[in-house]
Amino acid sequence: MRVAVLAGGRSSEHDVSLASGASVREGLEQAGHAVVAVELGRDGSWRCGGEEMALRPGHGLLEVDAAFPVLHGAFGEDGTVQGLLELLDVPYVGSGVLASALCMDKVLSKELFARAGLPQVAYAAVSQARWEADPEAVAGAVAALGPVVFVKPARLGSSVGIARVDDAARLPGALHNAFTHDPSVIVEAASDGIEVECSVLGPTHDARASEPGEILLDGDWYDFEAKYTPGAMRLAVPARVDAAVRDEVRRLAREAFARSGCAGLARVDFFVEDGGRVLVNEVNTMPGFTRTSVYGKLWEASGLAYPELCDRLVALAVERHRAERGHRF
Repeated sequence: MRVAVLAGGRSSEHDVSLASGASVREGLEQAGHAVVAVELGRDGSWRCGGEEMALRPGHGLLEVDAAFPVLHGAFGEDGTVQGLLELLDVPYVGSGVLASALCMDKVLSKELFARAGLPQVAYAAVSQARWEADPEAVAGAVAALGPVVFVKPARLGSSVGIARVDDAARLPGALHNAFTHDPSVIVEAASDGIEVECSVLGPTHDARASEPGEILLDGDWYDFEAKYTPGAMRLAVPARVDAAVRDEVRRLAREAFARSGCAGLARVDFFVEDGGRVLVNEVNTMPGFTRTSVYGKLWEASGLAYPELCDRLVALAVERHRAERGHRF
């Protein structure tokens, strides 16, 4: 098949996306596909072969059979590009508009998981308007979460704008920093569990889960530097927990994937606390996709090589597009 690989984008994860896109292009070529590289600029422009592209709804994209949007964060992983690809009528890898937007919003996804009864850390949603109107009420709600919390922009990735707060006096500064990125913020109770991640692959209600892996850190928590500094993070596969706990991680990964309406792929992140208690942290609909990224490494450890993984994702995209176009709108 002829596949357009979209990389770059407007978010702070532009460079990470370019690295992911280069790996995906190589993997697809090794799987026998013809690849067309499309770079999305920081200014929002789309370019192919150095030339800016004109997009026409309903007329496809560069005569490709499918698109692989290897885009991370805002304006790529949040449903916006997915919506554009729907308008172009191009099969694309990954989740649709709703699931992409939902999983990008940490507040909405946690509220969904809470209603579904999935275990997770305690949290409080804080809007900028609420903080400015009643900071004492917000401080009280945050204090109820415990002595250590994490303050996060609700709709950002790669740990950008996140702060660990272990002193109430630092809360206003942490919130102010988070609000520079997003008017919606989530504050989460700290977990003393280990960080475990699980890759999911397949259609919404019949997906497979990989062998879970454990994140090993030199620092205190999985921040931006730990994610992108070579050697700062190591991956142990399988995760160093009992087999029954790993099975529970896989079960919850599939359930979180299905509850969110995801399709194609996702990486689900967890905390595993003493006694084997498993807590869902978040769902990433387009995680890092280099050959050394966690998503691909977990599938490699589960017996699925990187080129085969890329090939399977394109096939899933075409299958989903065909099935959805069989319905009347």
